[in-house]
Amino acid sequence: LQVVESGGGLVQPGGSLRLSCTGSGFSLMFYRIAWFRQAPGKEYERVSCISINGDGAAYADSVKGRFTISRDNAKNTVDLQINNLKPEDTAVYHCAATRSLSGDCPDGRDQFKYFGQGTQVTVSS
Repeated sequence: LQVVESGGGLVQPGGSLRLSCTGSGFSLMFYRIAWFRQAPGKEYERVSCISINGDGAAYADSVKGRFTISRDNAKNTVDLQINNLKPEDTAVYHCAATRSLSGDCPDGRDQFKYFGQGTQVTVSS
């Protein structure tokens, strides 16, 4: 049982990517899902989180207005649309799933039951 990310790549500044997360062997529909990223030499940063039915989302200040999280429980996927990419967005992006459904979305990776291996996003000209 694991979460699996896809969709990373090399993109020029100002470009867009769509990352996708799926549950391998289990359904994501019972979990709040977050995207974390870790840039080289830096701590993990939770960039976005979505409620189990998709009616609530949260974003880090650094990505507000550029990142959009969405989910399709029928397809067992959670996507992260990233627009207007900047070099500082370069990082490994990880999907994470938690059964902590009340209150604010957790912001520490140890509070998530599943944490994926990640997909690399590189923003460079």
